[in-house]
Amino acid sequence: QVQLEESGGGLVQPGESLRLSCRVSPVPFSRYSMSWYRQDPGKEREWVATITLPGPATSYADSVKDRFTISRDGTKRMLYLQMNSLQAEDTAVYYCKATDRFTQRQFWGQGTQVTVSL
Repeated sequence: QVQLEESGGGLVQPGESLRLSCRVSPVPFSRYSMSWYRQDPGKEREWVATITLPGPATSYADSVKDRFTISRDGTKRMLYLQMNSLQAEDTAVYYCKATDRFTQRQFWGQGTQVTVSL
């Protein structure tokens, strides 16, 4: 069973940066494709970014491209999302997701709140 724990959310002003972290345990990290999603109350959950092995290869939603960077540290079993130039529209609960590359089974974290406001 994959366990995911996000951290790093908070309240920031427009234009500022924030880095989210997701701890993955206790499975072989390389087996999983890792993604970030976000959800604002009243809206559907939205895909933000994905990182896959080998490569690693990364992909981003158009709304965050060139502002957000997804990365992973296999040694520490950590997933990150560096968010720069944050905007009010980025306000949401951010979730980390692990997808088993062989079975396609998905696992979600509990989420961390990011609020961008003056």
